[in-house]
Amino acid sequence: MQALTTLLVCVATFSLAVVSFAHAESGLASYYGYGKTGKNGELTCAHRTRPFGSVLRVSYGSRSIQCRVNDRGPFIRGRIVDLSVPAARALGMMSAGVVRVSVD
Repeated sequence: MQALTTLLVCVATFSLAVVSFAHAESGLASYYGYGKTGKNGELTCAHRTRPFGSVLRVSYGSRSIQCRVNDRGPFIRGRIVDLSVPAARALGMMSAGVVRVSVD
Protein backbone atom coordinates (compact mmCIF):
# COMPACT_ATOMS: atom_id res chain seq x y z
CA MET A 1 0.00 0.00 0.00
CA GLN A 2 2.81 2.39 0.86
CA ALA A 3 4.53 1.66 -2.46
CA LEU A 4 1.32 2.51 -4.34
CA THR A 5 0.96 5.79 -2.43
CA THR A 6 4.59 6.69 -3.18
CA LEU A 7 4.08 5.87 -6.85
CA LEU A 8 0.95 8.04 -7.05
CA VAL A 9 2.75 10.96 -5.38
CA CYS A 10 5.63 10.65 -7.86
CA VAL A 11 3.27 10.53 -10.85
CA ALA A 12 1.32 13.54 -9.57
CA THR A 13 4.52 15.55 -9.00
CA PHE A 14 5.82 14.69 -12.46
CA SER A 15 2.46 15.63 -14.04
CA LEU A 16 2.48 19.02 -12.32
CA ALA A 17 6.03 19.66 -13.50
CA VAL A 18 5.09 18.83 -17.09
CA VAL A 19 2.05 21.12 -16.95
CA SER A 20 4.13 23.94 -15.44
CA PHE A 21 6.73 23.79 -18.19
CA ALA A 22 4.27 23.17 -21.00
CA HIS A 23 3.46 26.87 -21.30
CA ALA A 24 7.03 28.20 -21.09
CA GLU A 25 8.21 29.87 -24.28
CA SER A 26 11.27 31.76 -25.38
CA GLY A 27 11.63 34.01 -28.36
CA LEU A 28 11.59 37.63 -29.44
CA ALA A 29 9.55 40.37 -27.82
CA SER A 30 8.78 43.82 -29.15
CA TYR A 31 6.73 46.68 -27.79
CA TYR A 32 3.91 48.76 -29.18
CA GLY A 33 2.96 52.35 -28.49
CA TYR A 34 -0.53 52.34 -29.92
CA GLY A 35 -4.06 51.84 -28.62
CA LYS A 36 -4.20 49.27 -25.85
CA THR A 37 -1.46 50.56 -23.58
CA GLY A 38 -3.32 49.87 -20.33
CA LYS A 39 -4.74 52.21 -17.74
CA ASN A 40 -2.47 54.21 -15.44
CA GLY A 41 0.72 52.57 -16.65
CA GLU A 42 -0.64 49.03 -16.31
CA LEU A 43 1.73 46.38 -17.65
CA THR A 44 -0.09 44.73 -20.55
CA CYS A 45 0.87 42.62 -23.54
CA ALA A 46 -0.39 40.95 -26.70
CA HIS A 47 -0.10 37.19 -27.15
CA ARG A 48 -1.41 34.97 -29.96
CA THR A 49 -2.93 32.15 -27.89
CA ARG A 50 -3.06 32.93 -24.17
CA PRO A 51 -6.53 33.85 -22.85
CA PHE A 52 -7.40 37.51 -22.36
CA GLY A 53 -6.86 38.54 -18.75
CA SER A 54 -4.23 35.89 -18.04
CA VAL A 55 -1.02 37.08 -16.40
CA LEU A 56 2.34 36.22 -17.98
CA ARG A 57 5.77 36.43 -16.42
CA VAL A 58 8.17 37.89 -18.99
CA SER A 59 11.91 37.73 -18.25
CA TYR A 60 14.75 39.57 -19.99
CA GLY A 61 18.26 39.36 -18.57
CA SER A 62 18.01 39.79 -14.81
CA ARG A 63 14.63 41.54 -14.97
CA SER A 64 11.23 39.92 -14.79
CA ILE A 65 7.74 41.45 -14.93
CA GLN A 66 4.16 40.26 -14.82
CA CYS A 67 1.85 41.59 -17.50
CA ARG A 68 -1.80 40.99 -18.40
CA VAL A 69 -2.84 39.78 -21.86
CA ASN A 70 -5.29 42.28 -23.37
CA ASP A 71 -4.67 41.97 -27.12
CA ARG A 72 -3.74 39.49 -29.88
CA GLY A 73 -0.39 39.49 -31.61
CA PRO A 74 2.39 39.81 -32.50
CA PHE A 75 1.92 38.88 -36.11
CA ILE A 76 5.58 38.96 -37.12
CA ARG A 77 7.34 35.59 -37.45
CA GLY A 78 9.65 34.80 -34.56
CA ARG A 79 8.03 37.16 -32.07
CA ILE A 80 6.12 35.61 -29.19
CA VAL A 81 4.86 38.66 -27.29
CA ASP A 82 4.25 42.38 -27.81
CA LEU A 83 4.57 44.51 -24.69
CA SER A 84 2.96 47.84 -23.89
CA VAL A 85 5.32 50.80 -23.44
CA PRO A 86 5.07 50.68 -19.61
CA ALA A 87 5.85 46.94 -19.65
CA ALA A 88 8.79 47.39 -22.04
CA ARG A 89 10.12 50.22 -19.87
CA ALA A 90 9.83 48.06 -16.72
CA LEU A 91 11.67 45.24 -18.50
CA GLY A 92 14.45 47.60 -19.65
CA MET A 93 14.13 46.95 -23.38
CA MET A 94 13.13 50.40 -24.67
CA SER A 95 16.46 51.21 -26.32
CA ALA A 96 16.82 47.76 -27.93
CA GLY A 97 13.29 47.57 -29.37
CA VAL A 98 13.33 43.80 -29.92
CA VAL A 99 14.89 41.42 -27.38
CA ARG A 100 14.95 37.68 -26.60
CA VAL A 101 12.72 36.88 -23.62
CA SER A 102 11.24 33.92 -21.84
CA VAL A 103 7.51 33.82 -21.11
CA ASP A 104 5.93 31.69 -18.40
